[in-house]
Amino acid sequence: MEHIKDRKILIVDDEPEIRRMIEGFLRKEGFYRIYAAADGGSALSVCRADKPDIAIMDVMLPDIDGFELIAAIRQFSSMPVLFLSARGEDEDRLLGLGLGADDYVVKPFLPRELMLRLMAVLKRVYAPAAPESLPCFQLGEYKIDLELATVFHNEEEIALTPKERGLLLKLYENQGRIVTSDALCQAVWGDDAYSYENTLMVHVRRIRAKIEQDPSRPKYLLTVRGLGYKLVVKE
Repeated sequence: MEHIKDRKILIVDDEPEIRRMIEGFLRKEGFYRIYAAADGGSALSVCRADKPDIAIMDVMLPDIDGFELIAAIRQFSSMPVLFLSARGEDEDRLLGLGLGADDYVVKPFLPRELMLRLMAVLKRVYAPAAPESLPCFQLGEYKIDLELATVFHNEEEIALTPKERGLLLKLYENQGRIVTSDALCQAVWGDDAYSYENTLMVHVRRIRAKIEQDPSRPKYLLTVRGLGYKLVVKE
């Protein structure tokens, strides 16, 4: 996952001093992928070519205003936009927000305020969501807790390896349905999945040894010949 400070930021302002000042603040805060444009046409070119993650955009530009610019950008990009403007009227603020801007900062502004507002938008749009807890389910006398990566049977606790947990999670998410071998390999081994089918069979045998009373005659993790596997969960 990309770190928030790795995000690409476009500064659009026709005043070189403002662009340099904002870039200086950004670099001081640890941002380094920074693009700049002095007018709307240049900004559109940067958006198409470099696909910035967010724009800090002045409303008053020499060719088109920021409201026209964001409308043009919204034709092909949903990146967040933070408007800067010397015009603080409510009508302008509402117009900018109504066109899809994420925030509106009135000039003159404190550098720290701009950075705080920028970080708030970036975190809201790009910060990863808190992961949901993994499921816990019962297979006969076996309790499988994927959050703890553990199988509980009687008084015994049996650890699951990361690959075993990944396979069980994919199967549980599709419980009662066939999951192809390719889909299981892709879920656990990623892009090189095509070379792991034999390894998958080994992992399935190991999982059965942990969740089946008789691994040679499985009741829960079933083979569907020629297709893949199916997890039968009886609630």
